[in-house]
Amino acid sequence: MGDNPDFDNKAIKEEKNGLDLRKTNPSKSVDMEEQIECTSISNENQDNRPSTTTRLYKRRWVMVFLFSCYSLCNAFQWIQYGIINNIFMKFYNVDSFTIDWMSMVYMLTYIPFIWPVSWLLDKKGLRLIALMATAINCLGTWIKVASVRSNLFWVTMLGQFASSLSQVFILGMPSRLASVWFGSEEVSTACSIGVFGNQLGIAIGFLVPPILVPNVDNIDELAYHISIMFYITAGVATVIFILVVFMFQEKPEIPPTLAQVQARSIPPEEYSYVASILRLLRNLPFMLLVISYGLNVGCFYAVSTLLNRMIIEHYPGEEVNAGRIGLTIVIAGMVGSLICGIWLDKTKTYKQTTLAVYLLSLVGMVVYAFTLNLGHLWVVFVTSGALGFFMTGYLPLGFEFAVELTFPECEGTSSGLLNCSAQIFGIIFTIGQGKIIEHFGTFAGNIFLCVFLLIGTIMTAFIKSDLRRQKANHLAETQAASKQDGVSPPATLKEVKV
Repeated sequence: MGDNPDFDNKAIKEEKNGLDLRKTNPSKSVDMEEQIECTSISNENQDNRPSTTTRLYKRRWVMVFLFSCYSLCNAFQWIQYGIINNIFMKFYNVDSFTIDWMSMVYMLTYIPFIWPVSWLLDKKGLRLIALMATAINCLGTWIKVASVRSNLFWVTMLGQFASSLSQVFILGMPSRLASVWFGSEEVSTACSIGVFGNQLGIAIGFLVPPILVPNVDNIDELAYHISIMFYITAGVATVIFILVVFMFQEKPEIPPTLAQVQARSIPPEEYSYVASILRLLRNLPFMLLVISYGLNVGCFYAVSTLLNRMIIEHYPGEEVNAGRIGLTIVIAGMVGSLICGIWLDKTKTYKQTTLAVYLLSLVGMVVYAFTLNLGHLWVVFVTSGALGFFMTGYLPLGFEFAVELTFPECEGTSSGLLNCSAQIFGIIFTIGQGKIIEHFGTFAGNIFLCVFLLIGTIMTAFIKSDLRRQKANHLAETQAASKQDGVSPPATLKEVKV
């Protein structure tokens, strides 16, 4: 942020809380155009406690918008092969299971690479992670442009691997970005917006490929349509990379919440990534959430990957409608994500909301399983929408509940463990449901997923609701109020087991 000589003492004295910023370094003053919704709580630091000044910046919306854009571009590529599975089988002359791996490679790549990426996020911060995510994603899209020949399946797989590697730098970001940039009353909404971008990308991935790549028999014509799709994706990825290079910032100069003030006060030498992982693994409520989250999201990955096969089995020739059904699932889920995020910010009922949405995901999956083969596409649209509303709406709930259970551990680390669980179960469920569909049909495959959703619902009910981030914010507010009233403040967050 640049210097602003007009940001003088007179303006400061007009703040309601009477904070005197003349003690701070004037070279770090903030542009008035960048500064809104200012909240400052006086703390004179007479006992070397960290300053409790907090501010919100307009730029936070730019950050979450940029993140949503590059998350969208990457998520689109996850499903662009699977939703027209039969067409890519014909073009590259491979079997259905091989095309399924174009989606599952996203899940497989995540598992080993999340550990070094989480370490980088802890040590280097948001900007480096954003730059690497967009650069690798852009590279992957241009590799795919070079793969539009029937004998170059290995090249398109290489491009998809690059895109899947980029995803590792993306999935754990929403909760970290929300915590670093947004206030305590909007952090869950911000996390939902971050997830919203990813889900919108999946929605476009369901809708656009069947439109851009029709099921034609002429291989040269098919290559032309595929190349159009790949060129559009590469162009969008390139523009987003350039925007991130010039506009994405690491963090606001002044933290947005009291919890972030306390988190920043912890010296880097006191933080150990390995120790943080071990603490998380010993956190029983969090580990229950890790498994239950993996079961729910793994089911969503399996349904999304195999959707084309399930729809074509009962409704032959309906590739476009298969994409529209996938679109319905995700659009409904995006609405569910935003509603859940707003609800959490208003009520802070993390466990109750998570359990209710999980149970309704199970109900939605059961209804979907029993109605898929009725022969009426409109019924499938309705049941898919209900399933997506709750199953996809669960994603930001899991992220935010995890942050509450694990504060002050790094949000990227807790999100990484959640997503790692989801990728593992996603691979297991996709392969397992695919084999069951081949031998016993789609109904048996969907009931297979229902069983695991039931297990996840029961596990969620046993999670102890220990909202550590809420306690931290409340404690910091109490400290600030005590200081202003001239009362000896309670212990700092470092002195209290949070």
